[in-house]
Amino acid sequence: MNIIFLLAPFSVLLGLVAVGAFVWTLRSGQYDDVQGAAARILIDDVDPDAPDPGGGTDT
Repeated sequence: MNIIFLLAPFSVLLGLVAVGAFVWTLRSGQYDDVQGAAARILIDDVDPDAPDPGGGTDT
């Protein structure tokens, strides 16, 4: 029964840390451009230093 006196404040503290982390992400702009990040993964960038996927032969 005495463990509840330890776990209850610990769970409240953990919840406050989670809320604080969420507020920090809001203020740092993590959620400003959600649509841009979703579309950015679909862009096919061409890397000039990448090896030729065809094996390097031009026939």
